[in-house]
Formats: sequence, C-alpha cells, structure tokens
Amino acid sequence: MPAPFDLLPSILAGLDITLKVTAGGIALAIVMSFLAGLAKISRFFPLRWLAIAYIETFRGTSALVQLFWFFYVLPFMGFDLSALAAGIIVLGLNAGSYGAEVVRGAIQSVPKGQYEAATALNMGRYRVLWRIIVPQAIPSMLPPFGNIFIELLKNTALVALITLADLTYEARMIWEETSRSFEVFALLLFVYFALALCITFVMRLLEKFFSRSIDRRRA
Repeated sequence: MPAPFDLLPSILAGLDITLKVTAGGIALAIVMSFLAGLAKISRFFPLRWLAIAYIETFRGTSALVQLFWFFYVLPFMGFDLSALAAGIIVLGLNAGSYGAEVVRGAIQSVPKGQYEAATALNMGRYRVLWRIIVPQAIPSMLPPFGNIFIELLKNTALVALITLADLTYEARMIWEETSRSFEVFALLLFVYFALALCITFVMRLLEKFFSRSIDRRRA
C-alpha cells in the first residue's frame, strides 16, 4: 500500500479551484462589506433598507441553498452563471453580509470627537469618512475579517456540489477509488488547516501595518 502522503498530489489537483474561489470570494466580500456597512449607517433611508435586506437575507439563509439557487435556479430566469462564478458570487455575498456588520460597528466605534474635530476644520463629510474615520476603524475590523475569510475558505468545500473540482471534490474522488478514508480526509484537513494559517498570517501582518500607520499619524 502506498504511503499516505503519496495521495497528496492528487488532492492538490483541486487547489487551483479552491484558491480561485477563496480569492474571488474575499475580494467580493470586502467590497460588499464596505458598501453594505456604510449603507446601513447612511442618512438615506432606501440605502439603509437595501443594506438591511441584503444582510438579513444572506445571514439568515443557508450558504448551500444560496449556492444551489444561483447555479441551478437562476438559469431558468435567464441568468446563466458558470460554476466558478456562482461559487465566488455566493460565498463573497455571504461573507460580505457578515463583514458589513463588522464595518458598521468599527466605524461607529470611532470617537465622535474625531468627527467634530474634522468638521471644525471644514472638511466635507466624505473626506472625513475616508481620510479620518475609516483608517482608524480598519485595525479593529481586521481580526473579525480574518475569521470571516477563514470561514469563507472552509465554505469553498460546498462548490464540490456544483461540479467544481476543488480540494474536497478531488479528495472524494480519491476516497471512492481507494476507500482509504482516514488518509484521504486527514490530508484534506491538513491542507485546509495550512491555508487557514496562511490567511491568519496575512491578517496579522496587516494588523501590525495599520496599527503602526495610525501610531505614526498620532505621533
């Protein structure tokens, strides 16, 4: 019987798809987090309503059902998405609905004195937001965003159910061929764990960078 790690190259055949879905989902999640998070604290009621509807819909329903809806149901409505696009959009929108609350909370946690001081300097509302408030809010956003991105990575396993040959799909195929369940799924756990550690490492580097940047501004 071959050594357990001999199975690793076959499992890693799905790494490309997993990384594409993860990277695309994270990019979309960041955009949606800021759009929905800022919209939720907007003075314009329709924007707040849309943000709340988006957040509650994606947080209150199953990511798997969302994935099936986008891939299997939307084509009947004239929106034909590839499996990769469906995976990125669903996981990105799902993660973004959680990230929106992170953005909202972080921005609202910035002391009101910062707004008042910037207003006294005759700075416009949007300039205050992007030059003063958001940079101070980012360090407190990063730890929860790290958790959200790791959860997104783990949810990429769902795309195996819409025909994408990701890590989970490849592992399942090897398991069906070899019946070596322990080795196959132990290696799969190891790969996901290693990827999660990479995300954690990058987020910690970003935390240090932004914290130092704020310290330099205050100095």
